[in-house]
Amino acid sequence: MSIQRHGTTARYSDIVVHNGTAWIVEVPATEGADATTQTREILDSLDGLLARAGSSRERLVMATIYLTDLADYDAMNAAWEAWLPAGSAPSRACVQVAGLARAGWRIEIAVMAAV
Repeated sequence: MSIQRHGTTARYSDIVVHNGTAWIVEVPATEGADATTQTREILDSLDGLLARAGSSRERLVMATIYLTDLADYDAMNAAWEAWLPAGSAPSRACVQVAGLARAGWRIEIAVMAAV
């Protein structure tokens, strides 16, 4: 089985596809924005990345959400639930982290999806 990589840099790939599964990690576009804005930015970007991988939000199988502040949990969940189609929720973990790669990022989301 081949491994397909999209958006590959020296450090990471935007998408990795292998054996019918796509792995994608996304971060917000706007540093310092509130959790709702950053979550929506990530989810909008995930739509495009999932499509590029040959998948969609309906085909998510796992998500890991990293928050720097659990006070953002409700705002993130509101955006997440509005984005996710009914009946297609993936397995999910949400964890608090001490920080992300950029000080202004409040959230990072990693997903796996069937292609």
